[in-house]
Amino acid sequence: MAERTSDWSCAIAVMAKASAPGRTKTRLTPPLTPDQAAAFNTAFLQDIAANLLAASQSAPIAGYMAYGPPGSAGFFRRRLPPAIGLMEVWQANFGDCLHQTIRDLLARGHDAAVVLNADSPTLPTALLVEAADWLARPGDRAVLGPAEDGGYYLLGLKAPHRRMFEDIDWSTERVAGQTLARAREIGLDVHILPPWYDVDDAAALRRLHDELFAGAAPDPGPGPAPHDAVHTADLMMALGLAMFNTPPGRAGAERIPNVVAV
Repeated sequence: MAERTSDWSCAIAVMAKASAPGRTKTRLTPPLTPDQAAAFNTAFLQDIAANLLAASQSAPIAGYMAYGPPGSAGFFRRRLPPAIGLMEVWQANFGDCLHQTIRDLLARGHDAAVVLNADSPTLPTALLVEAADWLARPGDRAVLGPAEDGGYYLLGLKAPHRRMFEDIDWSTERVAGQTLARAREIGLDVHILPPWYDVDDAAALRRLHDELFAGAAPDPGPGPAPHDAVHTADLMMALGLAMFNTPPGRAGAERIPNVVAV
């Protein structure tokens, strides 16, 4: 790892939406109800926030939520640790949201900026640290965490390159490949992290359940340990989802708050 100055910092912002039944995690309905899907959205955000704080113990990482819709800051303040910063980002085009987030994080004085998805609550903490370490090296560079569906779960930059978000077929399997093509156009050196999965459909939700309760890693074999998504696990316990044959609730599951009220 390259040496850093004492004030060097990498900002990581989750592209987050405040939980609302019928408006968040809609691809999980069915099998979930709209209320349950919104509850999972909240649990995912809480687990990802905890992951950012864990990563900050090993690298100079500052965690943020780049949130929407406008006016929903209270939702995040009530549910997330105060160490997680908030920045409202809400535009019609997803690429514009990502670019604004990168630009605004760098404008706040951070030396590198990373956008992170809100669909991977068990993403290994080590991958967040690896992303920050790569960006700490000298020179303009990027880091990409490809998702198994062809998108990406993470993109980090040291400069707000607008071209990285142009002519991208968002929400398709071409996103990661097109993003790498844009990096080649710019001449960026890109470090590619191991792939991970998004929890955005019923099959992925079952996979997440198996990972949390059966210890089944997404990719068998050696690799970084998944983050312990305790809020998501407790929610699965509390709901007792029959589709997963979830075991009886564990201590603490009964303390889950009203997770869908904004």
